[in-house]
Amino acid sequence: MFSIASRRVLNTAASTSVCGGRNGLAAFLPVRCMSSIPATMKAAVVREVGDAHALKLEGDFPTPELKPGGVIVKNQYAGINFIDTYHRKGLYPRDLPFVGGQEGGGTIAAVSDEAAAQGIKIGDPVAYSVFGSYAQYTAVPAAKLLPVPEGVGLDVATSCVVQGLTAHYLTSSAHADLIKKGEWVLIHGVGGGTCQWAAQMAKLRGFKVIGTCSKGKEDVASALGCDELIVLDEVPGTSYEDYESVDIVSRVMEVTEGKGCKAIIDGIGKSTMDISIASLAHRGIFISFGNASGAVPAFPVLRLIAKSAYVTRPKLLDYTVDRAELVSRADEIFGWLKEGKLNVSVDCAFPLEEAAEGHMYLEAGKSKGKVLYQID
Repeated sequence: MFSIASRRVLNTAASTSVCGGRNGLAAFLPVRCMSSIPATMKAAVVREVGDAHALKLEGDFPTPELKPGGVIVKNQYAGINFIDTYHRKGLYPRDLPFVGGQEGGGTIAAVSDEAAAQGIKIGDPVAYSVFGSYAQYTAVPAAKLLPVPEGVGLDVATSCVVQGLTAHYLTSSAHADLIKKGEWVLIHGVGGGTCQWAAQMAKLRGFKVIGTCSKGKEDVASALGCDELIVLDEVPGTSYEDYESVDIVSRVMEVTEGKGCKAIIDGIGKSTMDISIASLAHRGIFISFGNASGAVPAFPVLRLIAKSAYVTRPKLLDYTVDRAELVSRADEIFGWLKEGKLNVSVDCAFPLEEAAEGHMYLEAGKSKGKVLYQID
């Protein structure tokens, strides 16, 4: 629980401090602030969309201003997610230029009066999901903050925000209750980040899990508790799964005694779409949530008629529509972590100076867990 800061520091140097802003009325907003916040900061910025090298470190990017109802977080970690690469490439367009990332963790460095009234104070460890986390400082609305409980490291907490919450809604809500306890779910890519979480959460919810992974990630995937693990060859010269190396559909039907899976959780995309649809049970649901191998192409809805199947293409924002839903999901995840029911694998942390290398590592399919930037 946040506790209310007891000391108020009024901004008297609007031209050099982010607290209170640099323009007009903002300079008179009462705030609580660390005096050491600089006017500029290090940030990994995209000015033109493109490959990983479009993400460039800048040492004098303007530090964001504190806004009413918000805080400034001094970041220690930023999560690297596939959606960040889609923004960088222009697949999901954003206004240019922009600071990359949308997942971070650190400590509160400045607090507006409205946020302080909610019990938030300087120094609190928090995680969050808003745009602009590939930087030393990020402006975050108080409603988006997740307080990090004792016993959970900031690296793990940062990993929870996008991948953990995504896995949570995929296994609890996106299937629209079309799968029940004791029924089968197929989860592609359980050796990677989000679906490591999803496989464990699906088991916690009582589903029977079939996972797919590459031979290079079998060591990680085999520790997740899947009821059946389908291990695939790797595409020569890469770390990606070769989804043609095993007849996955036949194996799924064998394991499920010809019934198929009531839910398919698929973040791979183009390479697995046909496999996923063919592996569905009657009145099952194909949950397509990512494009790791390329975007899923359009297909005729009549493909679903044979099994009266369902398809959904969800996103995290629609499953954290208000603070109550956000906190409810996070509380369950943090609870599982503290109880030892959920294990999080942090693969590696790149320094922010190696921004492009972090994206290239993720896109090459090398990760066996969460990939982060460590920010000083």
